[in-house]
Amino acid sequence: MKTSPATLDASTPEPRMYRVVADSIAQLIVAENMQPGQRLPAERELSARLGVSRASLREALIALELGGVVEVRSGSGVYVSAQTSGATRAPEVGPGPFEVLAARRMIETEVAGLAAKNATDSAIDTILSAVLEMERDHEDRASNEQADRNFHLALARATGNTALVGAIDYLWNQRGTLWHKLKEHFQTEELRKQTLIDHRNILAAIAAHDVASARQAMRVHLERVTRTFSRA
Repeated sequence: MKTSPATLDASTPEPRMYRVVADSIAQLIVAENMQPGQRLPAERELSARLGVSRASLREALIALELGGVVEVRSGSGVYVSAQTSGATRAPEVGPGPFEVLAARRMIETEVAGLAAKNATDSAIDTILSAVLEMERDHEDRASNEQADRNFHLALARATGNTALVGAIDYLWNQRGTLWHKLKEHFQTEELRKQTLIDHRNILAAIAAHDVASARQAMRVHLERVTRTFSRA
């Protein structure tokens, strides 16, 4: 049987999951006639009602906040925004943070392993410099963020594969407004301190040219970030 052209048309992208979930939440707000300032059901209840993961729900709520539909108050809950003026859709703001983290787990785990195999002494010194920069600028969020980026790009360069450097740079640049708003609400000081330890562990494995340990250390790091951003 011949497949219709529409089936093969790749010009229309699949809707991002957070947009689908955000639309469901917006419809719920309208259907239940929720008023500005009214608190939405708790995340656990909402995720059960909508049949989605806590991570997908959290991305959707942050997207709705960026669209001015809801207000996320850390430690208190999510409220219909007092600024809402008929807006019921979340904006399109690129890949969701958990989508990016999933891609990073797949790619950067292997990048760390390849870096452990191929890193020169000079490459290891560059990775160490990025770690020291992160530790020195721990209290300066903007400088710390740049040092974090430098660390992950240094790992990619240590592989000797320039295509991987481009891939990591691309993934880092997907950390857009949705990522930064999620981090603003849910990143903890514990995670920030543990990230320094994780980076030290990754560096140690690469310096020892221990491929398996480097992969494991990177996987542990990115899974830790995912858990922190998605748990209550």
